[in-house]
Amino acid sequence: MPVNEHSATLHAAATGHLPFFISAPGEGDGLFNAMIVFLVVVVFAIGLFYLRLHALPEQMAHGTSKVQMQIVGVLALLALFTHNHIFWIGALLIALVQFPNVSAPLASMAQSLEKLAGGAPPEGYAQVAPDQAEPVKAVPTRKPPPAETERAPAVPERVA
Repeated sequence: MPVNEHSATLHAAATGHLPFFISAPGEGDGLFNAMIVFLVVVVFAIGLFYLRLHALPEQMAHGTSKVQMQIVGVLALLALFTHNHIFWIGALLIALVQFPNVSAPLASMAQSLEKLAGGAPPEGYAQVAPDQAEPVKAVPTRKPPPAETERAPAVPERVA
């Protein structure tokens, strides 16, 4: 297509200085391309922040018990897929609270009772080797109460 000499010149109503974002006909638009790249980067950054925020309760619950971590993980996934923020708040609160370990003392009591009963401990319990066990201290026993004949009289006798 031949370029005519009138198309290369500016219109009489146009100013002598055009802003940088106005491109000549047939040239690429640099500002449009920059805004597309910026928009894609911002969308990915917001998505990354959103997913990291949803994973925060799971990261906080990482050092807790397995059951507590699974509950927090399920609540965080429910919050992510349903967009109900109450699930995320619940997951965050459960991750913040340290639940007491109830099973360890109960397992220790069960193992001790098995030892006292003379039976073998159930599978899964660690047994302490005899050379590593602490010596058992003798428990002092109580003396039996004195017999009726040995007791002092309840009322002292008067000497006449």
